[in-house]
Amino acid sequence: MKQTALPTKTHEPQRPTGVTLGFESKLWDAADKLRSNMDAAEYKHVVLGLIFLKYISDAFEEQSAHLWQEVSDPASEWYVAEPEQRYEVVEDPDEYRAENVFWVPKEARWSHLQDNARSPKIGVLIDDAMVAIEGCNPSLKGVLSKDFGRASLDKQRLGELVDLVGSIAVGDRESRSKDVLGRVYEYFLSQFASAEGKKGGQFYTPRCIVRTLVAMLAPYQGRIYDPCCGSGGMFVQSEEFVEAHGGRRDDISVYGQESNATTWRLAKMNLAIRGITGDLGKENADSFLNDLHKTVRADYILANPPFNLKDWGAEHLQGDARWRYGIPPKNNANFAWMQHMIHHLTPTGQAGIVLANGSMSSNTSGEGEIRKNIVEDDLVDCMVALPGQLFYTTQIPACLWFLSRDKKNHSFRDRRRQVLFIDARKMGVMTDRTHRDLTDEDIERIAGTYHAWRGDEGAGEYEDVPGFCRSVTVEEVAEQGYVLTPGRYVGAGEVEDDGEPFEERMERLTAELQEQFVESARLEGEIRENLRGIGYVLQ
Repeated sequence: MKQTALPTKTHEPQRPTGVTLGFESKLWDAADKLRSNMDAAEYKHVVLGLIFLKYISDAFEEQSAHLWQEVSDPASEWYVAEPEQRYEVVEDPDEYRAENVFWVPKEARWSHLQDNARSPKIGVLIDDAMVAIEGCNPSLKGVLSKDFGRASLDKQRLGELVDLVGSIAVGDRESRSKDVLGRVYEYFLSQFASAEGKKGGQFYTPRCIVRTLVAMLAPYQGRIYDPCCGSGGMFVQSEEFVEAHGGRRDDISVYGQESNATTWRLAKMNLAIRGITGDLGKENADSFLNDLHKTVRADYILANPPFNLKDWGAEHLQGDARWRYGIPPKNNANFAWMQHMIHHLTPTGQAGIVLANGSMSSNTSGEGEIRKNIVEDDLVDCMVALPGQLFYTTQIPACLWFLSRDKKNHSFRDRRRQVLFIDARKMGVMTDRTHRDLTDEDIERIAGTYHAWRGDEGAGEYEDVPGFCRSVTVEEVAEQGYVLTPGRYVGAGEVEDDGEPFEERMERLTAELQEQFVESARLEGEIRENLRGIGYVLQ
């Protein structure tokens, strides 16, 4: 710890306060009540910006309290120093940056904003705080929202939101160890994705899909890349996987790119609140037309590119080195994304990609030939058909492609010229009227099947299960015209015999049908009578 010049006044840092809410949904409900008539896409930046500000301020105050305790320790060289000297040490930005903590100027600290939450100038104060933080932390330059002072934003509701966010303790060690802020942030991302509909898909991939990709690829160590990273969920889950299995965060390095400026900022914030150091480029950029990571070769690629993207710039990329397996069609970027990712894999790299179901069977505009070439080059490791209603943003059926550049050396079992097909369409549970989630048991079964098929240590023995999974040779895939739809290969599952004799079942079902016919006739009569009452008669 280096010595610094004497300050002009003393001040002991305030310790972070607040209580951890038990459920993220309670916080969301409270925040949503304050939204009033504001559009979800606009409100998102208000709420997430405040949560981010609260987090870095709390983390700063935690480190500040730690430093104050350190310089006040009788065993410390600073114990005999004047209070002014101790204060200067505690306020030294380098002492925070050395611990990977953002430096937060006084005017940006949450305590200052909280004290002024009911002031009509609270919006301007938050904007000033964001500007000050970006000025002191170059990695956040251009990332934070600075539009809280606009006239259209109700300052009373903004103050109430500041009070609400202030009730969450996200910077103290216990809360950070439980990832309170991360859970709240991710939950809000998912809720905003749902509220925004189609546009929400630009920044959020459902957590259960990301967890499935991560569980199957098991990215313990190496470079992880996502060329369309959205809000960075793939990276967050990968980091959590490494830590959950006894690894260290610095065992993996993160590379990402995002074309949407707003979403790129969300990703930078998402990684920052998790303490993840990642290279997302200096700005947002299109991965096809402006590849920011041209020289990166990744050990793992996890991605959810936009489904069936049109107008992706194909006319500017004729003869591109990435199109090794065929020129992608101009009106659909599915196989452009896939070939871009293959291009960025190491010789032993693996990829998990979310794509629309059409990618498994389409033969239009040369897609069938590209798929054939990828299969024949023995890159396809596993295909997973997903259940419907997993996404907040689209009803397009989706699947998971798992690619491997070296099937022999990536596992304990040689699976060259073989493909595993998994049909998970019947899995998952409905979480509300329109959304489905894969359960922990579902993800464990899918990933466990894949690891057993690969022969990974401790995964058990693999067996084909009719209706769920089957290992197929590339020759059989060729016989099927290189169509990769799992349902074509796994067959039908066994139907459990419920023990009811056929005659009894038919008698029961016909009786139920007769009751339904009677009820239908009664309802028809009522409808006709109601229409007659307002002057309309059905013939």
